[in-house]
Amino acid sequence: MPHLLLRKMEPTSIYLQQFVATRYGCKNSMLAYTPARFTAGTVSLCDQSHPTWSQITKPLSNHLPVMTSAAAACSGGARDAQVQLPHVVMIPFMAKSHTTPLAHLAHLLRRRQLATVTFFTTPGNAAFVRAALSGADGVAVLELPFPDDVIVPGVPPGAECAEALDSLSSLPAFVAAVSLLRPRFEEELAAMRPPASVVVADAFLYWAHAAAAAIGVRTLAFFGANMFLHVMMEVLPRDNPSETLVGGGPDAVFTVPEFPHVQLSLEDLPFPFNDPDPTAAPSMREMGAKLVKAIADSHGLIVNTFHAMESCYIDHWNRHVGPRAWPVGPLCLAQPATPARRRLDVAPAWMRWLDEKAVAGRAVLYVALGTTIAVPGAQLREVADGLEQSGLDFLWAVRPVDADLGSVEERVQGRGMVVREWVDQCAILRHGGVKGFMSHCGWNSVIESVSAGVPLAVWPMSAEQPLNAKLVVDELKIGVRVPSKHSMTSTLVRVKSEEVASVAKELMNGEKGVEAARNMAALGAKAREAMDEGGSSWRVLEERIAGLGHQPA
Repeated sequence: MPHLLLRKMEPTSIYLQQFVATRYGCKNSMLAYTPARFTAGTVSLCDQSHPTWSQITKPLSNHLPVMTSAAAACSGGARDAQVQLPHVVMIPFMAKSHTTPLAHLAHLLRRRQLATVTFFTTPGNAAFVRAALSGADGVAVLELPFPDDVIVPGVPPGAECAEALDSLSSLPAFVAAVSLLRPRFEEELAAMRPPASVVVADAFLYWAHAAAAAIGVRTLAFFGANMFLHVMMEVLPRDNPSETLVGGGPDAVFTVPEFPHVQLSLEDLPFPFNDPDPTAAPSMREMGAKLVKAIADSHGLIVNTFHAMESCYIDHWNRHVGPRAWPVGPLCLAQPATPARRRLDVAPAWMRWLDEKAVAGRAVLYVALGTTIAVPGAQLREVADGLEQSGLDFLWAVRPVDADLGSVEERVQGRGMVVREWVDQCAILRHGGVKGFMSHCGWNSVIESVSAGVPLAVWPMSAEQPLNAKLVVDELKIGVRVPSKHSMTSTLVRVKSEEVASVAKELMNGEKGVEAARNMAALGAKAREAMDEGGSSWRVLEERIAGLGHQPA
């Protein structure tokens, strides 16, 4: 790859540095551009037809064997493939749950040699992004710093990711703050060589879609959700089902006109659509309207799903809503599975613990309730007590700040393990000893569980999660639902320990759990087929990228 070429040519790389500095208007300072930007600036140097080729290679005459060798690697069919690759620019929303699937997509594009990739992030998120892209050769990472000394009401000072927010109510303010990156993004996008063929931008970054369109670059929207959610988000503002459901009694349902089999209860509706007042939560509704417009104005919607799982919703969207949806998932399968056996001196403690449970023939329940929204301490202690009461072996990943779980860790020592560090969730779910997953029902967690064939106990807490739970439990029948009684904005405990224990036992040993496991095993096989060579998602991605060509759209 071009950036590897530079490492081999260290004695002469100053000439390339001067070229890139001149290209980007940094003639007087080699510190004015980042290494990632330098890499992006050299991505087309294998193209001998480039007008600056001779300017670069002439000073390198003493090192032509190295340059010739690199150029030869791009000659013939290989060179043509390299030159003709589209240039895909990605800019995710600043949240791990939105960044991870796009990083997986970057891996997929590079491994299949479908495109070169430039990935935008901010300095505060750069370490996470680079770790997520590790092994994806040929991906340039560009950092967009926030303007200095900017204070946005409602956003903690220095916050660069959604995980730093105090509550979901701060999300609209944070989304507005992120729009301050637009001028620098426009500058970088306009200066790119080769030019961007397409920008894949999160719908939260509605301004990125407008910025790309202003210089004639097409955009594909991404939102990290499923097609069921996208379709329902067309229905909810249009029909306002909460108006019918509020006051309609505990058994009241709203039948979706386009899908009579979908009957929504009040607990299925995400905030603010569970409020019948259409003027409630104006900032949240205004933000939602901008997201919808960003998707509508794009040239397509990249969706982390697959056709066999959501065919009716994909087909409905493409026929009646648009822009065209491109189901390319499950994207978590873009990276090879972590080997089940690793040397004990490098395997994390939780993996060794899972291995021991598997050897003993003990099925494990994995529990993870998300990283973005804080669960009240009283509720966490109810979860801890419920897991103890269940009698099940469990691995529970909690946020580092969620420290006070009572004395449950001592009481369940040997049977349960609590982890307060980052864990490789995909590796856990793919471990043969894990037979169930209690989750907050974020879409990444759901699709990762589907990919591994592990049934779910879903506990929706905020955002779009109630609709995800509806899809999992009632439509796909691959999980059971934890009963909840209060909004997460309430200080009341929503689920008692005995309810946690009951649902956990039902998932692992009950009739509903057995049915969910059977359905999930079949769906998991279809998920892997979709991503295999020739599968539905494999073909969709190839078709979408092939339509870009080499020239910018």
